[in-house]
Amino acid sequence: MITLFRLLARVPLSLMHRLGTLLGWMVWWGSSGYRSRFKANAQAAGFAPEQYRRAIAAAGAALAELPWLWGRPAGESVLPKVARWSGVEEVEAALSAKKGVIFITPHIGSWEMLGQAIGERFVDAHGPMTALYRPARKAWMSELVAGSRENRRGLKMLPTNTMGVRGLMRALKSGGYTGILPDQVPPLGQGVWAPFLGRPAYTMTLLPRLAQQTGARVFLAACERLAPGQGYAIRFEALNDTALNDPKATPEAAATAMNVGIEKLIRELPSQYVWDYARYKEPRSEMEIAQ
Repeated sequence: MITLFRLLARVPLSLMHRLGTLLGWMVWWGSSGYRSRFKANAQAAGFAPEQYRRAIAAAGAALAELPWLWGRPAGESVLPKVARWSGVEEVEAALSAKKGVIFITPHIGSWEMLGQAIGERFVDAHGPMTALYRPARKAWMSELVAGSRENRRGLKMLPTNTMGVRGLMRALKSGGYTGILPDQVPPLGQGVWAPFLGRPAYTMTLLPRLAQQTGARVFLAACERLAPGQGYAIRFEALNDTALNDPKATPEAAATAMNVGIEKLIRELPSQYVWDYARYKEPRSEMEIAQ
């Protein structure tokens, strides 16, 4: 599988995105369970078919771009693929002021591309982006993903344990930056129930806790996948919510504020959101996840 990924990484990214579009529709029509989850989540959030329809193809494109993102030569930059950056000036100002920056990067567009592009863009002036990483369950995928991320310029990976969180805290306090996927369902005891697109969802408390304890600036971040051959568009928007940054705010209030920001991104880019993601499932213990 690793060899296959590296071979596919040589295929032009625009062609892989076109093949991914076909793959997305094949999965849509071939799996009634997938189709039902996708439609139920999008419609429960208030979106009409014409708003989320393009997300079917986007889901396939997200899979098809992984060989290039993970398997291309270590020295090949992603930055030429970024057609435009929006809101980057405020991010650069926060980093230059050594405030520390946390990027909220939900499952919208190409979050894998986003992390690599951010790291490459800021590494020379502000050092690498520090991020937590949990190895994949399958050995071959764990080897592939870990090797890709560890060998990419501008990324510093830490384990998803107490030592890793402490390292992340130190990085932010010293003016560094990180990106966190906030719409993953955390293990039991590491989140709270908060509204998300009109339904209660078990929501992580790690990101608000990092913001409150370090004083880091928080930005919404998304990497929009443009039409095949046109690359990506990256956008940043400061999330200035008192509950998210106030150490006196309750975990529920802080989690709600974070979810409001994520919802804003989804409403701006419904055609890029991963609608079949099991966002509303019950949390499991760390032991259950490890198994």
